[in-house]
Amino acid sequence: MQSAIAELFGTDELRWQALANRDRHADEIFVYAVKTTGIYCRPTCASRLPSRQNVRFFQTCTEAEQAGFRPCKRCQPNATSPREEQVQLIAKICKMIEASEISLSLSKLAAVAGLSQYHFQRIFKEIVGVTPKAYAIAQRQKRVQDSLQQGASVTQTLYDAGFGTNSHFYAGATDMLGMAPSQYKRGAAEIKIQFAIERSFLGWVLVAATERGICAIDFGDTPQALMAQLQTRFPNAQIRESDATFSGWVAQVIALIETPDRGLNLPLDIQGTAFQQRVWQALQTIPSGTTISYAEVAQQIDRPTAVRAIATACAANRLAVAIPCHRVVRSNGELSGYRWGVERKRALLEREAST
Repeated sequence: MQSAIAELFGTDELRWQALANRDRHADEIFVYAVKTTGIYCRPTCASRLPSRQNVRFFQTCTEAEQAGFRPCKRCQPNATSPREEQVQLIAKICKMIEASEISLSLSKLAAVAGLSQYHFQRIFKEIVGVTPKAYAIAQRQKRVQDSLQQGASVTQTLYDAGFGTNSHFYAGATDMLGMAPSQYKRGAAEIKIQFAIERSFLGWVLVAATERGICAIDFGDTPQALMAQLQTRFPNAQIRESDATFSGWVAQVIALIETPDRGLNLPLDIQGTAFQQRVWQALQTIPSGTTISYAEVAQQIDRPTAVRAIATACAANRLAVAIPCHRVVRSNGELSGYRWGVERKRALLEREAST
């Protein structure tokens, strides 16, 4: 969780902005030292804001002390901060939610935390990036997927995952799984999937679609590897090669890869949690030829501390280029992981920058 927030303060310029704003999210990420006083402080220290040219930043108290600075007696940066205690408390609550077989009420969770419901929900959302309810739903969704894949019945899965009623479960199941729960359990049985494998400047590309729209755009080193991935994902689906209509869709996808600024006007079968879909929708608004950071995506969807969750959602994307997660980079501009390899990410960005 801390590493996710650290992405917000990846450069000295961002750290200075956080210091000037007394951003409490920065307190456990770095300390600042003042050359003229020889003292280092937390970013939220109540002391007067120093001149920029006199400030040095350090990731830890140890580093600041090794450089010859001593801790501030006012903010006590080398002691456990109230914010760190909050983070530890919320981490404990998250583990409690993950382990619970029933849905825990907000009042119950707040009571365990020793806080009012309002204060608890506000702190939980600040630290985790989503509300306790949304976090619990995401955990239930994961349990549903794992249980069905392991062969449990739909009814047993429903109750094991903490869904109180059939209607509540089925209302969001199709969007979450991309198909009916019974079909998901049977390895996508009865689902019809068309596919084609073509060449691109990035190597082999597999494009697959259900009746709802394109469900996969994958890069791979060999057609055999791509086909194996598709069959693993949908082991019992009725997989067949493309007809004339779908061939036109494939041509549009290949054209998008080769000429990114042309856009894609095709139906997409986007399968993911509500949070993932919200992230992916935001990614689709990033213009070709530009990049933004994970922190900026988090700000765009009003989840400023959910940087790590943003990165996880990008990694879960199965629609390469159509959902352009390759346009998301670290705050310092460096390329981070990419489902289909960092070299392909770099090649895509270079192609877009040159068109």
